[in-house]
Amino acid sequence: MDERPPDDPAESKEDRAVYVPWVENQAAVNLFGAYELVVLDFCLFLLFQITHYKQYPPNISKIYSYFECRRKKGSQFSEVVFFGLQYLLKKYLTGPVVTEEKIQEAKLFYQMHFKQAVFDEAGWRKVLEKHNGRLPIRIKAVPEGKIIPRGNVLFTVENTDPNFYWLTNYIETMLVQMWYPITVATVSREFKKILAKHLKATSGSLEGLDQKLHDFGYRGVSSQESAALGGAAHLVNFCSTDTVAGLLMAQRYYGCPMAGFSIPAAEHSTIISWGRSREKEAFERVLDQFSSGPVSVVSDSYDIFNACKHIWGDKLKERVMERSQDSCLVIRPDSGDPAETLIEVIKILEECFGSSLNSMGYKVLPSYLRIIQGDGIDLSSVEEILEKLGDEGWSAENVFFGCGSALLQKLNRDTLSCAFKCSYVEANGKGMDVYKQPVTDPSKGSKRGRLSLRRNPDGLLETIERGAGKPDEDLLVTVFENGNLMIDYSLEDIRKNARLRDDGVNATLHNHEQHLLHNHIINGIL
Repeated sequence: MDERPPDDPAESKEDRAVYVPWVENQAAVNLFGAYELVVLDFCLFLLFQITHYKQYPPNISKIYSYFECRRKKGSQFSEVVFFGLQYLLKKYLTGPVVTEEKIQEAKLFYQMHFKQAVFDEAGWRKVLEKHNGRLPIRIKAVPEGKIIPRGNVLFTVENTDPNFYWLTNYIETMLVQMWYPITVATVSREFKKILAKHLKATSGSLEGLDQKLHDFGYRGVSSQESAALGGAAHLVNFCSTDTVAGLLMAQRYYGCPMAGFSIPAAEHSTIISWGRSREKEAFERVLDQFSSGPVSVVSDSYDIFNACKHIWGDKLKERVMERSQDSCLVIRPDSGDPAETLIEVIKILEECFGSSLNSMGYKVLPSYLRIIQGDGIDLSSVEEILEKLGDEGWSAENVFFGCGSALLQKLNRDTLSCAFKCSYVEANGKGMDVYKQPVTDPSKGSKRGRLSLRRNPDGLLETIERGAGKPDEDLLVTVFENGNLMIDYSLEDIRKNARLRDDGVNATLHNHEQHLLHNHIINGIL
């Protein structure tokens, strides 16, 4: 990417570097610009809704729609983490987003695409003239980071000017893409529940929990923007990542100078480039280059068990033992059955370096030695690994995990059954609750009327339909109105909202007595 002064007229929006004053390495920040490609600048180019303005009833003046993650019987996810709307609003909807140039570009584009005149040129020009290109839309949403049971409203959208009723569902395509950050944040938090449960059970503490799951997903996603949005969603729950795009998104859109951290790490190319006969020299080179601070070394290029027993545990044993807790060696297996391989590795390391018992009676390797398992990791394999480790008498303190595709890519809109539906309209001065109720699939029935989200007398969240909710009880807050961002959440705020409570840690403990102290926060900041 060319580095030009910010005011260089030759610079295009596509290749403009983003200057972040608190970051010393601006070359790294320029990576952010790599995924910030312009989607033809705004939503005039959302295809599905382009002809809908011709289809609504006459004299309609209000369209009101909502977004939810539908309940699904048998799903492993009963609640979701709400995250990512602020990014979409800031990047695509805030400010004057309609210009005459964009209108003309869209008019020509759709004439070629449909081979007939279907683009609402007059309607968009009225937005430009009457509202200076700002969208007369109101969006109310739950605060970002909040944990919401599935089946509840997460945000609502309505037009604020009766002439632009068609705008509400015009931006549906863009807003439904909220499924991705919500799903990643939710999956990441499910990992956190599992890790917290086993860490608490085998160590008596949650120290280091926010570093237990490392984001390895950058190279496994479909785009730079996916890496940024998914990477940031993971950072709601953890502060361990190699997905730089997520860190840069957290800087720009969520006010966090540095949301996550990593350590130097070897990959197979840096090991096998030495040749099979010099694997020991490759390992020793890494120790020499990173003598202070933790370092991770992939050790399965040839034989993980030989590497642990004869290289780390013999030829380089003294070098390993010279390190401290603050500069520990993290050994990475990267093949084979995750649980079986990891347990065999930890047994070999115990034979070579010994172990001690913690306050809960579980074994812990010396503080200068840990393991990270990054191959074959998903929710079920992490649970299996930690259960087997516990059964063998090992504390979860010994192990970190890295996750790639299962965290950022092996999911879709149906993972949490995300849907955007119209529930209320006004025509000829009268309001009407509307809904869908397919006879072939009752689970796709939608909500009716204006919606609000409240906490009922039992303390449970519930959605109130048909406009029956009380405004003073409504947990939905206005985050966007008439082109303006009304609330700017920081990542710190979001992390507080998403923190685990002890009922989320202990409620599913296996073979341990459950002590539920509801509403008592066991990690994060009060």
